[in-house]
Amino acid sequence: MALRTTKVLYNNSLRKWCYNLAGFNKYGLLRDDCLYETEEVTEALRRLPQNVVDERNYRIVRAVQLSVTKTILPKEEWTKFEEDKLYLTPIVEQVKNEKQERENWEKNN
Repeated sequence: MALRTTKVLYNNSLRKWCYNLAGFNKYGLLRDDCLYETEEVTEALRRLPQNVVDERNYRIVRAVQLSVTKTILPKEEWTKFEEDKLYLTPIVEQVKNEKQERENWEKNN
């Protein structure tokens, strides 16, 4: 039981360390803000509510501005590991699955 608890704590601590090491959180970005925009990501963004897309665009513009001025946000404004929720990845996975289903159906019919 203690080993299991240690493993969970270790994994969580390691994840937080890697999250902070990546550096995007210092600009106020979320993990999904950093996705490379492929066809699937573009389609997933189209499916999101407009207010979520606007918030994403604001975070990206702010991060670019901070990068240009070679500054970062104050530490209390950094995105925290616990607050970073994947808002785009599930939709991207759904788009990929739909695309794969479509390709399989076209190949078989």
